[in-house]
Parts: sequence; C-alpha cells; structure tokens
Amino acid sequence: MGDDGFSFPLPSQIEDVPGAEGWRSMYQYFTRFQPEDDNRFWFHNAMHFPEPVPAFDSITSEIPYTAIGANTARLFVFPTTLGIEHRIVNGRVYITAIPVTDPAEIEQRLATFQQRAGYYYGNWDSLYEGWKARMAALISEIEGIKVPELPDIEDADVVFNSVGIAQNHYVRENFQRCIDLFSKAWHHHTEMLMLGYGAYVVFFEFCKQAFPEMPDQMVARMCAGIDVIMYRPDDELKRLAQLAVDYHVDDLLTDGADASAVLTAMAERGEGGERWLAALAEARVPWFHVSTGDGFYHHHRSWNEDLTVPFTALPRYVRLVRDGESLDRPTEELKLERERIAAEYRALLTSAEEQAAFDQMLGLARLVFPFVEDHKFYCEHWFTTQFFAKIREFGDLLVRQGVLAETEDIFQLHHTEIDQALTDVMLAWSAGSKPLGARHFAPIIAERKRMLEVLKGWSPPPAVGPVPEALNDPAVRMLWGVTAETLATWAAAENDHGQEIRGYAASPGVVEGVARVLHSVNEIGQVQDGEILVCAVTAPSWAPVFGKIKAAVSDIGGAMSHAAIVAREYGMPAVVGTGHATKRIKTGQTVRVDGDRGIVRILD
Repeated sequence: MGDDGFSFPLPSQIEDVPGAEGWRSMYQYFTRFQPEDDNRFWFHNAMHFPEPVPAFDSITSEIPYTAIGANTARLFVFPTTLGIEHRIVNGRVYITAIPVTDPAEIEQRLATFQQRAGYYYGNWDSLYEGWKARMAALISEIEGIKVPELPDIEDADVVFNSVGIAQNHYVRENFQRCIDLFSKAWHHHTEMLMLGYGAYVVFFEFCKQAFPEMPDQMVARMCAGIDVIMYRPDDELKRLAQLAVDYHVDDLLTDGADASAVLTAMAERGEGGERWLAALAEARVPWFHVSTGDGFYHHHRSWNEDLTVPFTALPRYVRLVRDGESLDRPTEELKLERERIAAEYRALLTSAEEQAAFDQMLGLARLVFPFVEDHKFYCEHWFTTQFFAKIREFGDLLVRQGVLAETEDIFQLHHTEIDQALTDVMLAWSAGSKPLGARHFAPIIAERKRMLEVLKGWSPPPAVGPVPEALNDPAVRMLWGVTAETLATWAAAENDHGQEIRGYAASPGVVEGVARVLHSVNEIGQVQDGEILVCAVTAPSWAPVFGKIKAAVSDIGGAMSHAAIVAREYGMPAVVGTGHATKRIKTGQTVRVDGDRGIVRILD
C-alpha cells in the first residue's frame, strides 16, 4: 500500500479472463509475470498498447525495449536509470523502469553520460542529418526485400550464372532480414530520442527546483511553436484542399464521400482533376506512409492503405479555403508566447550564473525538441508501415502454399512460429510435396482470434504491484505522465463515479462541448466538428482531427505525450493521463475541459 493509503493489485492476483485462459500460448516465455515481480511496480502501457496484442505484434514490445534499454543503460549510460522491462498479461503490456539508486554508481555513470551525451548534444544537427540518412537507407532496404516466388522449376539464370543457391533458401533469410531491420530501426529510433528526453528533463527539473509553483505545462510551452515533420502529412492535406479549389474540383470533396469514388470522379474531370491527382500522388510518397495508430499494431493501416482519414479531413479544409480562413497552426503566437513565458521566469532568477544555466538548458531543450516528434515519422510510420506490408507479402506466400487461409492470419503467429511455417514451406518445395502447416496452424489461429475478441472486453488495472517511493525515470514522467499524484488519482478513480475526472494539465484553456469517445483508431472518421475528443491515447497521424475538435482528453500521457504536444501546437485545451476518461465519459455527454488545472467535468 502507498503512503497515501492506496494500492493496486499484485501481478499474481490478476486472474485469467474467462474464455481466454490460453492467452499465454500467444507470447514468448519471457513476457510472463514471475513470482518475484510482485515486489515491483508496473503500469499498463496503454499509450503504445491500448488493445490486446496479437501474437506477431508482440514484436513491437520485444524489440523496442531491447533498443531503449541498450541506449539508456549501456550506450549513453544514463545516471539514474537502466532499461525498461515488460510483461504481458491477458494480452496487455505492462512495463517498469529499472532505477539506479546507489549514489556512488550514479556519480560514476554521470561522468560517462556527460562525455557521451555531450558529444551528441554538441554535434546535434550534423548527427541528426546522418541519422536521417541511415533511416532512409533502412527504409529503402525493407522496401527492396524480395519474397521468393517458389516456381515449379527454378529460373535458368540460377544454373547458367552458377549461383549455387535455390530460391527456397531465401524464404527464411529474407524473412529474418525483415526482423533484423526492424531491430536496427528501433536502435536508431531510441539513439537520439532518449537524449532528447534527457535534455528536456534536466531543464524541467531545474525549473521545478527554481520555481516550485511552476505548472509542468509551462516548461513545455517554452519549447512550443516547433516545425516538425510529423505535421507534414496534415500540411499536405491542406495544400491539396487549396489546389482542389484552385483547379475547380473542390465540389468533389464532400463529407462522407468514398475515397475511391472521388478518385474515379477526379479522373473524369479533365485537366483540373488530372492535375489534382498528380499532386495527390506526389504527396502520398512518403507523407501518406503514416499509420492511423502509433506503429505498434499490424491492423492500424497507413493512409496509403486506407484513405479514409485523409478524405475525412479534406472536405473541412476545402470549406475553410473557400471561406478565406487560415489553415495554419498558431505557430507564430506560440513562439511569441514561449519567449514571453521564458523571459518572465528568467527574470525571477537572481544570479547571472542561474540565468546562464537557464539559457543553456532552454537552448538545448529547444534544439532537441523537434526530434522528439520527428523520429516518429521515420520509424513508427514510414518504416513500420513498410515493415508490416512486407510481412503481409510473406503471408501471401503462405496462402499460396496452402499453409494459411488468408494473408492477415500471419499476424496471429509469433515471428518464431512464422519461421517454422516458412521452414515447412522450404522443405515441401524442395521435396515436391505439400507443406503440413495448415493442419497444425489452422486451429491455433482460430483459437487466438477468438481469444483476442474475448480479451478486448477486459478492463486492465492502470497499474499493478507496490507503489514505489520515487518515480525517477525521465521518460515515465514525461511521456506517460506517471507521477505519485497520477497514481493516487488512478487508484481513487477505480471506485469513483462522480462527475469530475482529474488528469494532467497538458495544454491551456477551458472549453465546454459534446464528447466523442473513441475506443479504436478505426473510429476516427466519426469525429464531428466542434466535439471534444476522448480516447485512450492519440497518435500524431490524427493531426487532421485536431483541426476539427475543441479539446482533447486521454487516459494516458504526460507533458511530452503526443496528445499534449499536438494540442499545444494546435492551440487547444488538453487533459491527459486521466487513467479512466474513456470508461467514465459517454459519447454525446456535455463536458467541460479545464486544460489549466487538469480537470474534466461531466455536465449532464
């Protein structure tokens, strides 16, 4: 039990969901809670994993945590934290950060960290350019992987060029390359990201010490007004809306219109339609390689695979262009405001040394801040949508070989099981026989699909295990918003059915409006103008929806969560890290969102 008298269940007290008792069969042995895990605090990572995780998609926790820990604990040697461990229970991912608590060890690690991190901070811009080149190379490599055709008779070139290796060899090699590239992409992903959070946290802690009364969001607002490529997909939609008006084809972009019907109509509209379609084609690569989720589930498709999100946003942008209204985010106002806030707080510092330290830390936080959003486009979106697309091609191969009934079934298998299925295909092709996989995998796949449906109905506790004395991992506070206060709020909310929901004041302002509660990213097309979005977590690719809504409320998130950053950049109130808003609020209810105090009130 915590000091405040609240507690969460222990991992060992979580019971299997009735009807899905076999859920453990979907995941690797090292993802299970162990008896000793009852002594540690864990929280549900609903930010990245808001739904039960299919077997294949467990790779999106397995590999990222391999990379995060390597970068924080081993490469840059963060002084107060090692890596993050994860466990899966009833299909949900729980995580814990491993702290460094011995003062002598912290001191020793700090010396190494300052040297290594200092090199990156001192050469940030040139290292970032190199990083982009390396990511582009990985993306190009994943796109170029060939899935073998396995013809009846091998191509003559293999003989006459004395290649000496038949096609079936490449089945597993090329699948494994996909997995290896995913791992490399995640090592790159966290290489500069943890340093980005690190710089921000150092500034944040300086401010908290110097100005104890300062709200958390003030620190974030001093870094606002940023130009990040994560907003570029949305900017491309605004450009397409403007071009539709310029080319006199805007009448085709109407609410509720089916994307394929619009494309057909555009093609029949002569020069204007053709020019607009050419502009669309140009925007689609790479800017529509943006997932409707956050890159952690295979079924969160990219805009390129499902045009629903962009074509839901376009009609509204067309109306704004026609009415002569600005489509720009309030970036200039945010920049003026950030200078005003910074100047006011700086003036409160009495010594020149403190002011110099403030300037240096703020400068570094602003330098690294764009990366905290930008990396997402390259990694979670562009790379990952291409990664899942390539895995689907292996699914197609297994369908052609009679192992799977449909392509998407590949995602019901763990990557080590896919390896087995592909070996079966390699053997059968070489022997001239039929693979045996269908008989083995069909009942497994059917049972897993059934269990995932059952697990969707489970309401996971926001945290498990004993509440720790201190939560000192920078990412846990900044990204997930997990602090002693939020834990007390979550624990109280389990038994509270009142009208008030407390969270994290993420973006300023107070508004009232009608709630739209989304339980899945696939419902995003339902959001109407002027509603208040209530969701477990938002993804950066939801930016077009932020133009429509009055405010955002999320179950999970801190000052640096994407919901918080995007809300500030779009100049609207947000309360994040509520723990339970999606359970307490119903679509159609009127709510008041107070982004200054972190309170959401149900008014009816």
